[in-house]
Amino acid sequence: MTATTPPTPAATGTEAAPPPEPALPGQVWSLAETAPQDKIIGVASGAKEGIASQSETVGAVVEGLDSWAFVIGTVRISAFDILFVLATILIVLGAAWLGTRLVRKAFRRMNRLDGAQQLLAEKIATIVIWTAAFFIGVDLLGIDLTALAFFGGAFGLAIGFGLQKTFGNLISGIILLLDKSIKPGDVISVHDSSGAESFGQIRKIGIRAISVITRDRTEYLIPNETLMINQVVNWSYSSRDVRVKAPVGVSYNSDIELVTKLLYQAAEDTDRVLKTPKPRVNIMEFGDSSVNFELRFWIQDPEEGMANIRSDIYRRIWHLFKEHGVEIPFPQRDLNVRQSEQFDRLIAALEGDPKTTD
Repeated sequence: MTATTPPTPAATGTEAAPPPEPALPGQVWSLAETAPQDKIIGVASGAKEGIASQSETVGAVVEGLDSWAFVIGTVRISAFDILFVLATILIVLGAAWLGTRLVRKAFRRMNRLDGAQQLLAEKIATIVIWTAAFFIGVDLLGIDLTALAFFGGAFGLAIGFGLQKTFGNLISGIILLLDKSIKPGDVISVHDSSGAESFGQIRKIGIRAISVITRDRTEYLIPNETLMINQVVNWSYSSRDVRVKAPVGVSYNSDIELVTKLLYQAAEDTDRVLKTPKPRVNIMEFGDSSVNFELRFWIQDPEEGMANIRSDIYRRIWHLFKEHGVEIPFPQRDLNVRQSEQFDRLIAALEGDPKTTD
C-alpha cells in the first residue's frame, strides 16, 4: 500500500482559509475573531498604561479589570475602560458644576457690577466652563474629534431646525442683559390668556425664558425672544417712579376749590404716595352729570401693586367727601311724555273720573 499525500491548495484550485486570529492576552471573548490583532485598539489604552505605572498594586488591579474585555469590530472594550469612562464623566461634570458655583459666588461679591451685569457674567462664564469641560473630557477619553464629524453635522442640522427657538431664546436673553432693557427686579405689564393686564416683577432671566411673578403669585414664563420682538411696558426701566391716575366725578353743585383741596389731602394721607414729585389735581371735563376731576400722584414701588394704591386713594376720598358734604353724582334722566287724547283718557280712568266711563 502506497502512502498518498493530501492535495495542496494549488492542486485543488482552492485557497486555504487563513487560521483564526488568536485572542488577545487576557481577553475573555471576542465578537470579531477575524480582526487582525495589530488593528484592534482599546478605548482607554493610554490612560491604562499611565495609571498602571503608578505602582505594582495599582497595575495588578488595572490588569485584572482589563482582562474582562470584549471586541466589537476593531474596538476592544474592557471593564477598566467602562469604569474609566464613567469616572471621567463624573469627575468632569462635578468639576464643571463646582466651577460654576464658585464663579457665581465670586461675581455676586463684586459690588461694582449691578444685577444685570452679574447675571450676564455668570451666564457667559457658565457657557465657557461647560464648553471647556466638554473638550477636557474628550481629551481625557482619547476620543478623536474627526470621528465625530458626521455626528457634528447631524447635530448642526438639528440645531438649525429643531433647536432654532432654543438658541434664539438664548441669544435674546444675552442681548437683553447686555442692553439692560430687561433685568431682574423690573416691573413689567403682563397680559394673561383673556387679555387682562396685570403687573409682574421679573424674578430671573433664564436660558430659555424669564420668570415674572404677579401680585396674585402667578408666575409667568415668557420666552426671551418674545420680549425682543414684541412691545413691552417696563415700569421701572430708567426710574422706579410711576405716576398713577385716579379719576373722580362730583356734582355740579359742589365747590370745586373744596373738592381740589380734599383730593390733595387724600393723596397726602396715603402712605405710598410720594411727596416729590407733588400730586396734581386737574379738571378734565364737564360731563353729562358731573364735573370730572383726575388726581395724579407718584409711587416708587410698582411691584407692590397698582390696584391697591388706587383703592386706598378712593377709600380716603370717600370718607373726606362724606365729611364735607361733597356729592358724588349718579346718572339721572328726565322722562318727557307727549300729551294725547288716549293718554288723557288713561289718566282720567286712573283718577276715577266718571266722565270717562260709559
